[in-house]
Amino acid sequence: MTREFTGKRFALIMVIGFGIVIAVNFTMAGYATSGFSGVVVENSYVASQKYNGWLEQAREQDKLGWSGPVIRTGEGALLLEAPAIPAGAKVRAELRRPLGQREEIAFPLNADGAGRYVSAAAVAPGRWTVRVNVTANGQSVRFETEVQ
Repeated sequence: MTREFTGKRFALIMVIGFGIVIAVNFTMAGYATSGFSGVVVENSYVASQKYNGWLEQAREQDKLGWSGPVIRTGEGALLLEAPAIPAGAKVRAELRRPLGQREEIAFPLNADGAGRYVSAAAVAPGRWTVRVNVTANGQSVRFETEVQ
């Protein structure tokens, strides 16, 4: 016993098929927009004009040697190892989640001796993008790294 393939059945198949495609597209678009935390640059043309200056500034910062690896200690605190940073420097860490919900924290890193700077409190587990700002002797260095 075979059923006749009518226009109603064809319309129903088309509506259900396209409904699934549209639902999947909206779901994926929702995931894509919820994972993006903001604009990288406000105006890409202006940023392109400043790019060479930014590269030169980065080279000057690298010559100071004030950057270094940032790791998480066993207790969960952040530790920066940069022996070239002069004594009395102000070191500050700004952390943000690279994906998902926006979460940002900032705190100073305190000198622990021998070019080591450590946070006073533990940082929540997970992946973080760490921006370190070092200021000393009228100069400043800023660099980014990731911590797991």
